[in-house]
Amino acid sequence: MNPSLTLPTRRGTLEPWTPSAAHSVTPPDRPAVSRLAYAAVHVVADSLSPADPREFVSLDWDATLAFRRHIWSCGLGVAEAMDTAQRGMGLDWPTARELISRTGAEADGRRWCAGVGTDQLPAGPASVDAVVAAWQEQLEVVGAAGAVPVVMASRALAAAATGPDDYHRAYGKVLAGVDGPVILHWLGAQFDPALAGYWGHQDVRAAGRELAVLCREHARVLDGVKVSVLDAAMEAEFRRALPAGVTCYTGDDFNFPELIAGDEHGHSDALLGIFDPIASAASAALARLDAGDVAGFRELLDPTVALAREIFRAPTRHYKVGVVFLAYLAGHQNHFRMVGGLESARSIVHLADVLRLADAAGVLPDPDLAVARTRPLLEAAGIR
Repeated sequence: MNPSLTLPTRRGTLEPWTPSAAHSVTPPDRPAVSRLAYAAVHVVADSLSPADPREFVSLDWDATLAFRRHIWSCGLGVAEAMDTAQRGMGLDWPTARELISRTGAEADGRRWCAGVGTDQLPAGPASVDAVVAAWQEQLEVVGAAGAVPVVMASRALAAAATGPDDYHRAYGKVLAGVDGPVILHWLGAQFDPALAGYWGHQDVRAAGRELAVLCREHARVLDGVKVSVLDAAMEAEFRRALPAGVTCYTGDDFNFPELIAGDEHGHSDALLGIFDPIASAASAALARLDAGDVAGFRELLDPTVALAREIFRAPTRHYKVGVVFLAYLAGHQNHFRMVGGLESARSIVHLADVLRLADAAGVLPDPDLAVARTRPLLEAAGIR
């Protein structure tokens, strides 16, 4: 088979491309010890379901669970039913609940956490008390499955809250009813515009200070906070304000190597969507960090940043397309279809850029397979 492709560019041209000689790395056989690391994992749609994907959620359960086993085999924890799994963008609560239960049955003592949202609420306005009740219902499901709960930012609370006091009241009620550990999740407006002004502040630093106060009030039951605001300086400032024993998990898919490496004041652990497609490289990099080899850690992880920035380019909420595309190219699933037909949310030019950058970063385990699977997508776009 011809290993070359003709790829489109953002200049409106077509250029020949051949995979480089970059080789993917082999992950270590055990988890990192110097950092906690979770990959927020995607779901695999059932491409043969006869139902309209915009109306009915149907998953390929075998492929979905096999991918979680892949992440565990790389030494990473699984972050289940998060936004990477299309929570709020196609994955409904009944399917998310089944997903959490099935992953719990697979976990067998391996590290995992799972999202606790409010997406079972009916459309339209909801009271703060209704938001609290929805979180509590999902907390029971996640707890019964054996996962560390991740209390996700709620669109319903963002719409209902009139200021910081409402956030303190809502989270206070939820956290007062748990023994811990619990992870809080701050997803910035780049990932979900409906979450603008979360914690009662439009300014991200003011919001961070508000959240730090909440963490100090409830430190006893908190494992940590996932911060996804794509502002490295703000995250470093925020993690220094956290109380002892409360971890900062970076969700910054633009600046993760520097935030995980840390500075003289500390470091961030990881709960990242980008760790889904780069799991092997991420795990190998963390092993170097365990050995005190910061330069080696950066050597492996820095080349993946350009890829992450392309996958998470604005509108950032569509980053799942690049994640699923790379899972298809790597052979983790046999099709490039997504829940809700979301694969159509990115252009063929974007997919071509993702392919180029994944190759340059050495995260294509089988470049020949990647070429073979990209070719029909190009042909469908009229490129031969």
